[in-house]
Amino acid sequence: MSRDPGPASTGNSTDAKFYLGLMRAYFDSANDGIFVLCDEQKFLVANRTMAEWIGESEERLTEHNRRVPITEFLGSESCSRIFVDRFMEAIAGSPVRFECHIHPPRGQPRWVEICMNRVNIDSGNMVIAVVRDVTQQKLVKRRFEHQVLHDELTGLLNRRGFMNHLERLVQSAARRDSRHALLCLDLDQFKLINDTCGHSAGDDLLQQAAMLLRCAVPTSATVCRLGGDEFAILLANCSAAEPARVAQDILRSFSVFRFSWQQRVFDLAASIGVAEISENSRDSLSVLMQADAACYAAKESGRNRVMHYTRGAKFTHLHSEMDWASTITESLHRDRFRLYFQRIVPAAGANPGPEHHEILLRMIDARGQIVAPGKFLGAAVKYNLMADIDRWVIRHVFETQSRHWQASAKRAGITAINLSGASLNDESFYDFLKEQIRLNDVPPHAVCFEITESVAVHDLQHVAAFMADFRKMGFHFALDDFGSGVSSFSYLKALPVDFIKIDGNLVRDVAHSPVDRRIIEAIVYVAREMNIATVAEYVEDWETHECLAAIGVDFSQGYASHHPEPLDNLLIPGIAGKQAL
Repeated sequence: MSRDPGPASTGNSTDAKFYLGLMRAYFDSANDGIFVLCDEQKFLVANRTMAEWIGESEERLTEHNRRVPITEFLGSESCSRIFVDRFMEAIAGSPVRFECHIHPPRGQPRWVEICMNRVNIDSGNMVIAVVRDVTQQKLVKRRFEHQVLHDELTGLLNRRGFMNHLERLVQSAARRDSRHALLCLDLDQFKLINDTCGHSAGDDLLQQAAMLLRCAVPTSATVCRLGGDEFAILLANCSAAEPARVAQDILRSFSVFRFSWQQRVFDLAASIGVAEISENSRDSLSVLMQADAACYAAKESGRNRVMHYTRGAKFTHLHSEMDWASTITESLHRDRFRLYFQRIVPAAGANPGPEHHEILLRMIDARGQIVAPGKFLGAAVKYNLMADIDRWVIRHVFETQSRHWQASAKRAGITAINLSGASLNDESFYDFLKEQIRLNDVPPHAVCFEITESVAVHDLQHVAAFMADFRKMGFHFALDDFGSGVSSFSYLKALPVDFIKIDGNLVRDVAHSPVDRRIIEAIVYVAREMNIATVAEYVEDWETHECLAAIGVDFSQGYASHHPEPLDNLLIPGIAGKQAL
């Protein structure tokens, strides 16, 4: 039986129109832009969203013999080049995805992500594209990148942004034989104002100093805040005489500036160190060290002056610090640090519970000799390497102690770990610390973080918030070097600590100094009232130990009870403690 072609043909035509209309409705309802281009990059199809973004009707874009090329609606010349290059890849058969900026004459400028593929049909070479508006994501990303690289208080580049820029200039000088310069600047009156008027005054001063610097230097210069009252100015492609001229301009601007705070007026001055960036510069850290050393020399020479770094005896100490900074960096990469521990024992001799101990750091030099921290930590602090050291210590302590903690369960003693100011001021350190706690299943009750009094008071609210956050998890905190500041007791109200570690300078002569004894007695009295345990550091002999026990100090730490030994010994039964006196 033969078919009747009439009705079938009519049905196919009706179905085709239906599905074509359905496809077009879907096409136009899409939130993303969709278009089809011929091999000349002219519009064949544009959905409603795409037409609205461009500010033209589809009829105008796709009018026969008058089709419009998409390049008319792109932004800069560089975006047009990117689009053309990606289009050629797509029409050759390779799927492409890229970001581009469109800036149509009648539409709103926006950042878009474009995915293009070749259409395989007999009519000719075409490319279909899906366009997604990523303007908001781009803005959020830029804001985040700005926050990462800029100082929140002053809006200037922060240390991370500064080091990136400095590195580019050092590489530029090495490649092109160009000359740049770095100026490091310290405010000479900042500590006085910060201490006498408070942190709000200090913050206001830093903001005004930042504005003053922007006005005093050339518009092409890059002004950065390295931290505290330290600023840096980068001069790119400058003459040999320009750094000295800019430094003197800064000093003159500061000399006529008066800082006012609550009817008090302060003069402002600065010490400036200058280092050139040339093809002879070893690396960015070396340049920073040179400028920093020159700034320090300016302070020692009477402040409110400029010093230029030169090779010679005046900066001999710098080379030693530079060598230590390089050694620290190499030791971190080569894993040449070692962990030691020192017991913290009950001062009265009783044994109320599990043993406590503090983690101590040592370095192994190239000859295999042990290097005490006093040799290298000064350079680590000065050249911003403490955060890296803290991370190394945290990672290795948690990994090493993990099995011991799990085996000991609730019977584990407290392991004290020092945290530097650099880590506490690094927002990413908090995430790192929490991740290490999770990875190693660290029991909070077994860890005490030690923070020095000077670090804590530098940013009291910030440190207090950090302590509160981790204390909620169950971690302990100790305030180290307590008694070294003039207002130590007042800080206890703001800081949620479990232990006070009495400054060693008070402890060393307590058996023979009535004044030191009275100070420690006062510390013990206040600590007991606040339910805070006391630990005496640097207890070097048994006479001092017994004197502290008589005063009522809870714990003693020092050579009188235990010489530091490798942390591995703590995990081997019968080994730890053989060096105890």
